Amino acid sequence: MSGQPLLLGIETSCDDTAAAVVDGRGAVLASVVASQLAHRPYGGVVPEIASREHLRNWPAVLAETLSRAGLTLAQVSAVAATRGPGLVGSLLVGLSLGKAMAFALSRPFFAVHHLEGHLYSPFLETQGALAREIPESFVGLVVSGGHTALYGVSSGPVETLAETRDDAIGEAFDKIGKRVGLAYPQGPRVDELAERGDPERYALPLPGNTDQALDFSYSGLKSQALLEVERLERQGVASDLGAALAAGEEPPQAVIDLLSSFRAAAVKQVTSRLSSLRRRKLRFATLAVSGGVAANRLLRRELESWASGHDVELHLVPLAYCGDNAAMIAHAALLRLRRGEGGDPFDLDAFSRGPIGP
Repeated sequence: MSGQPLLLGIETSCDDTAAAVVDGRGAVLASVVASQLAHRPYGGVVPEIASREHLRNWPAVLAETLSRAGLTLAQVSAVAATRGPGLVGSLLVGLSLGKAMAFALSRPFFAVHHLEGHLYSPFLETQGALAREIPESFVGLVVSGGHTALYGVSSGPVETLAETRDDAIGEAFDKIGKRVGLAYPQGPRVDELAERGDPERYALPLPGNTDQALDFSYSGLKSQALLEVERLERQGVASDLGAALAAGEEPPQAVIDLLSSFRAAAVKQVTSRLSSLRRRKLRFATLAVSGGVAANRLLRRELESWASGHDVELHLVPLAYCGDNAAMIAHAALLRLRRGEGGDPFDLDAFSRGPIGP
């Protein structure tokens, strides 16, 4: 059997129902994610639907996870579930399931902060390989639909170095994609279409930063891109890319170029903040990048180029663990076990917002 202990992770912070098993060496024995297509008609996640779908999907997700890992539930050594942040109704489903199983099995239970899972996910490997060793200190960049932030990670408490003042990067991608008629989830589709465009056709804003304020801001960029869509429509350009693609037609190049320019400006803000952080506040040597937007093609290319040019060791989360997944939750719990931390009380509740920490 694989290395002990065996940790079962549960992730239900939004609209993905996920379970995973990670062994004591940090190898992911199984990771299953069930996406909820029920939200597509609404163009975004409906919290009430998400909660019901988690309950509907869970039995099959758990069964498939244990089957892939070649285990029974009784062989699990500890259970971990996401406590927050996220949609409280969704979180309560996974948190309650995790508590119930840990209690019934008389196993330790770990309530994991969602961002804690993301921060360490770049050190996971795919295909059952062992997780890489966690550096003594590193800067973590989390880019997703709900988060755009930089964290200082070391032996002490995680330090928030910078975060978004308004829209998260993934949220901005989704809103632009929705405005031009793309189906949910819009962000990955925007990225795909942007590969076909001219990123220099539109001059979109890049917020400035100072020594004291390195925070991100995507509201202005999003608003300017939306104004450009309206301007194109007044010129007679059809902006509904979803309709064009469904009809097998070639989307207007002007709209594709706008998506490409938007993506380039969004990514440039990330590398700009990294440069400012390293130059002005913290000359870090290791960068770990995680979150759903870490799958963005241009972002991955630009981060590799930036890291090479600044002599920074880069750890990009594997594509399999970019989005919400339970492997990162189980892995975070494993790291706690290695640090000698015990399980959490069963009376811990879910929370929609909250900083990383005890």
